[in-house]
Amino acid sequence: MPTLIRAPTVVPAAGSKPKVIQEFVGRVNSGTEAVSIARMVSPEGWREPGQTPEFDEYTLVLRGSLRVESASGVIDVGAGQAVVVPRGEWVRYSTPAAEGAEYVAVCAPAFAPELVHRDA
Repeated sequence: MPTLIRAPTVVPAAGSKPKVIQEFVGRVNSGTEAVSIARMVSPEGWREPGQTPEFDEYTLVLRGSLRVESASGVIDVGAGQAVVVPRGEWVRYSTPAAEGAEYVAVCAPAFAPELVHRDA
C-alpha cells in the first residue's frame, strides 16, 4: 500500500549560516533506513564542514548554485543539474553565490549523523 508523506520534518543543519533541511523520507520523518530524501534551502555564504560519508549522495539543484568540493576538484552545480558523490569520498558543500541554493538530496542508505564523519 502506498504511504502518503503529509509533511516533512525540519532537522538540524551543520554549517556556518542557518540552512533549512526538510526531510520527507528518512530515519527521522518516516523511519526509513534504506534512503533519505530531503529538500534543502541554503543562503548565500553557507558552508558546511568537509565530510567522508558512509552513504551515496545524489543531489538535484532546483534553484541557485551548489558548490561541491572534493579531493579531485571543485564542481559548481547549477539549477537543473545534478551531482553524484559516492560513499567514502571526502566532500564539502557550500553555496557561495548570491542566490544561495534550493536542492533535493537523496542519500542511500539514509542520512544519519553517525554516518557522515564530518571533519573536526
